Amino acid sequence: MPSDAPTILATSGGIGAGLRTRFAFTALTDFAVALSGADGRAPRVCFLATAMGDDKTTLHYLTEAAQARGFIPSHISLFPMPNVADTRAHLLEQDVVWVFGGSVANLLALWRMHGLDRALYAAWEAGVVLTGISAGSICWHSGGLTDSFGPTLQPIVNGLQFLPYANGVHYDTEAQRRPMLHEFVGNGTLPPAYATDDGAGLLYRGTTLVEAVAENDSAGAYFVTTDDGGVLETALDVRRLR
Repeated sequence: MPSDAPTILATSGGIGAGLRTRFAFTALTDFAVALSGADGRAPRVCFLATAMGDDKTTLHYLTEAAQARGFIPSHISLFPMPNVADTRAHLLEQDVVWVFGGSVANLLALWRMHGLDRALYAAWEAGVVLTGISAGSICWHSGGLTDSFGPTLQPIVNGLQFLPYANGVHYDTEAQRRPMLHEFVGNGTLPPAYATDDGAGLLYRGTTLVEAVAENDSAGAYFVTTDDGGVLETALDVRRLR
């Protein structure tokens, strides 16, 4: 049962350290699964670790964590060739697509080269919930800030543009994130942006932000735009998932 509207949950969370596994999925991922409408059966979750070069160890740990959570896991990798013959058909069979962090620049280039951008758009339109962390949050937007090119953040302006905003992630834990998002929104390099602290997520239905949520007691979410020649940051109301 797909979601009843195109749905994206863009996060700076959803995963943490496990007790008996390397990773464990947390409340933001559980929320994404609930949004999918999967009920009375194990939810189908497809993992994309393109931003980590389809690292086999990462995919193993994600699969292990998914099985521990009771999900039916699959993945799409692009190295050395796509492991799925029809990526569009595979994605349309899922309840949730979950995208890991890493290099958003490389992720976008490879998705476009292999037509995965179009397959993801079809899944989104069909109600498959799209979610992920960091690069897996920025990718759905018009752009954002990335360390894909080096330790000094740079703007990336060629996101998938499913959502017409820029996106800021790790807003409270990486010192460059807030001032540089202000800078690049302020000078027009990036459009107005939604940003999340670690542990927060942004729920979009279609291209409209419905709410900000968090899986801890402190994470915030923000809207950054220009105002009278300057930059205005507005803290959003955040619903706590626990």
